[in-house]
Amino acid sequence: MSSIVVLQARTSSSRLPGKVLLPVNGMPLVVLAARRAANTGREVIVATSTEASDDVLVDTLGDFGIACYRGSLQHVLDRMLAAARGFSDDTVFIRLTADNVFPDGKLIDEVEDEFLSQGVNYLSCSGLDTGLPYGMSVEVTRLEYLREAAHFCKDMADQEHVTPYVIRKYGANSFKRYQHLCKGHYRCTVDNFDDYLNVCRIFEGVGDPIGISSFDLIERLDGGDFQPIVSAPVSDMVIGAAQLGMDYGIANSQGAPAEKLAASLLKTAIANGVAYIDTARAYGNSEAVIGSSLSGGWNGRARIITKLSPLTQCSSEASKEELQAQVDASIYQSCMSLGSSSLDILMLHRASHLTMWGGVVWQHLEKHQKEGLIGELGVSVQVPEELKEVLHNPSVKYLQLPLNFLDSRWENTILEIVQVKEKRPLTVHIRSSLLQGLLISRERAHWLRAGVSHPEEIWRWLDTVLARSGCQDMADLCIRYARSLPWVDGVVVGMESMEQLQSNLESFDKALLDKKIIAEIDSSRPDIDRKTLDPAQWSKE
Repeated sequence: MSSIVVLQARTSSSRLPGKVLLPVNGMPLVVLAARRAANTGREVIVATSTEASDDVLVDTLGDFGIACYRGSLQHVLDRMLAAARGFSDDTVFIRLTADNVFPDGKLIDEVEDEFLSQGVNYLSCSGLDTGLPYGMSVEVTRLEYLREAAHFCKDMADQEHVTPYVIRKYGANSFKRYQHLCKGHYRCTVDNFDDYLNVCRIFEGVGDPIGISSFDLIERLDGGDFQPIVSAPVSDMVIGAAQLGMDYGIANSQGAPAEKLAASLLKTAIANGVAYIDTARAYGNSEAVIGSSLSGGWNGRARIITKLSPLTQCSSEASKEELQAQVDASIYQSCMSLGSSSLDILMLHRASHLTMWGGVVWQHLEKHQKEGLIGELGVSVQVPEELKEVLHNPSVKYLQLPLNFLDSRWENTILEIVQVKEKRPLTVHIRSSLLQGLLISRERAHWLRAGVSHPEEIWRWLDTVLARSGCQDMADLCIRYARSLPWVDGVVVGMESMEQLQSNLESFDKALLDKKIIAEIDSSRPDIDRKTLDPAQWSKE
């Protein structure tokens, strides 16, 4: 029984054009990937396109004596199969990509052995459950299944990604021999320039870049820029980006971070598994900061939630045409600032706009959603009365509400949230878990502004709860309380510094609070005036 290794490569990458020719330890990326894959004696064929843009790539491969096949740029599956023409259906087909230089011959041998011993039809060593970093991907199947895919699949996504049909029909199986490494949330691919610099760092000073083990390279991942600093992806952490675009929060003493720091904060958060970034048209230049920070190939690695303009310029008598024009202006300004042709998730900043003006605003947003300008729609609510109105609108897929462990206003609506989530997709994010920093402040002036004239009683209660919870500090307690509510999908937290981000990441990396602690908090919290729970009503001085 034979096997063939085909390595997919092109120079027209959208995020980092020409990356396969960038040098790593003295040789082009594609050459290093091919030679490492062949370091146990395997023959490796590089499959590239017939486009003129790949002429230099082909010449380079020829200079290094690496076999090459040229085929269709768009029809990748057909190109990969053509590279394997002449091999029988039962041939083991091993697919690699040129932006992943960590896999070596030994790893490929092990994955193929596992594929054969398990008797499966598809095996891959990509994904969190493998314990291996993103960028160690080796896919193994048989030629007959890929030929079947090429015969039956007309979808361009199946052509582009090569193996989806096989996975759908025959199942996805993971290579888990190294699951104990727990490095599945690390990253060693080359998708953007930061990735490239990281790979260059790892290979720097390596005497034998072709022969060094994949696992020796994995050990060198730690300590690099934008690698995880927590033990698992913090998928329920939502980055609140208001602080990146303006001075935000009662305890904010540093102001908005400089743009370079903001970019590092966002990239570090994404590298640690953050899946959402929350912003709004009303958050100063927050959208522009996000767009600039993620423009170097990071866009797409986290979903951006933004909010429509508050439409304060529109009177209660505004015409349909005026409202639609204001909605369009807000959407297009968000797209321009974020550097995107469409919006992942758009929320109403004011829940009242769902029905105000006869529902014109929401209807116009639904129209844009059908046209593909908006991915999903959501609503940011402020009080339980708004939540009740919003919950049962089936178009609302994302919901954001303010909640912290001093806030008992939502107790009578939680059951409704749970019931709706059981019936349809609804993602619920909590904001203001630290009450804009008030809960971690012991400055009397802050509490006076929030309408609390004698905060000592609240402080004593906070200290008692903190001591019983086992949490590190008040911020840790606030975050872990919100995370521990079973109906909550994510908690929005902001940051002004790298120290603050690291502290937040550590809180999201910890276990949820015990149910007994949650119950104690809910049953013993002091009565709080509604004005204190709504920062919009706090005094400015």
